[in-house]
Formats: sequence, structure tokens, C-alpha cells
Amino acid sequence: MKTTCPWQLNVKDFRIMSGLRKRPHLKRPLWIIILVTFVIIFLITAYVSPLSSSTACYFFSSGDCTLYQSPSFPARELSDEETISQVVIKEILNTPPIQSADSKIAFLFLTPGTLPFELLWDKFFRGHEGRFSVYVHASREKPGHTSQYFIGRDIHSENVDWGKISMVDAERRLLAHALLDPDNLQFVLLSDSCVPLHNFDYVYNYLMHTNVSFIDCFVDLGPH
Repeated sequence: MKTTCPWQLNVKDFRIMSGLRKRPHLKRPLWIIILVTFVIIFLITAYVSPLSSSTACYFFSSGDCTLYQSPSFPARELSDEETISQVVIKEILNTPPIQSADSKIAFLFLTPGTLPFELLWDKFFRGHEGRFSVYVHASREKPGHTSQYFIGRDIHSENVDWGKISMVDAERRLLAHALLDPDNLQFVLLSDSCVPLHNFDYVYNYLMHTNVSFIDCFVDLGPH
């Protein structure tokens, strides 16, 4: 009867477990080699070049990826007014208006001096406190006010010449003061000869429910 030596079995098992047994050569698929090559190229490129691309940023950064984006600069240096204009467009004009119970209309009066129809405007505003704001730019002389809605509403003024850029400067000055009040949602530019043709509720509701601007809003039957 043939017997097997326990010591020989232990050595054989030890060789198999320790990997001394010769294994057949495995052929790796070609697509795996190509994939590994592309991954290595991608990693080298991502580490060597700045993390400017969004893909590399999200792969290698755990923080805010916007920190790694290089800022875009204009072709030329912008003036102060151009920079301010960009801020206005980005922060104000592109921000959707939020109408609340405190939304107001800003009435911007561009006048050379005292308003001749101030008492008429006083009647127009009466009883609607909290729904409007008044700003007066007097370009020639300090106006005298009799209405409570106009007292203390004068802003810093400069001389204005008709048809000159000083008119635009005065309008911008009025608008800048009105924008300081976040409750002002609509803005109406008026001259000293303007008068209201409808009551306050009509004007308020009409302007608050529109998303367009009005310039010379009347039917002109003249030659022009």
C-alpha cells in the first residue's frame, strides 16, 4: 500500500501558497493599455498646466473652483464711469425687481428754480404717503417750497444748459439720489412745466405693473 509523506504535501502546498509555482503569461487587452495611457497624459497635463479648466478644477480642488478661474480683462483699461456703468448693469438692471408693500415711485423734478405747479402736485400726492419719493434739482436758484412733500427734498445742483451734457449730468444726479432708497422701484423724470393728468392711484398702478419705459408718451401730430 502506497503512502504519501506529510512533509512532501506541506512543501507542495507552501510552494503554491507562496507563489513559487510558475504562472502562465496573461495577455492584457489593448484597450486597457490605451486607457491607462490617456489617464497618465491627462494627469500630467493637469498638474503641469494651471488649473484653469473647470474639469481639472473639479478633479483636483475640494474648494470653490471659481478661485482658480483667471479674471477676464477688457482689451483696454476702462474709465471710472465705465466701470461704474458695468456695476449698475450687473447689479441693478439685471436684478429682477421685487415689489413689496413699500414699493414707491420716485418723482425726479429738473427745474431752474421754484416749481410753479407745486400746489397741484401737493394735491396729487396728498393721502398717498409712503408710496412715492420726491427729488428736486434746481439748476439756477434755490427754490422756495410751500408743500410739505417738497420741503427738504432738494439735492445738490449744478448749472444746466438746455441741450448740453449738463442736462444729462443733472438727470444722473437725480437718479443716483433716488437709487439710494431701495424702495424706489419706478422713476419718473419731470420738468417744472409738467402736471399730472390722472390721479395718483391710476399712475401708481399703471407704472408698478409695467416692465417697459416710456419716453415722450403722447401722440405727436406735428411734422416731426
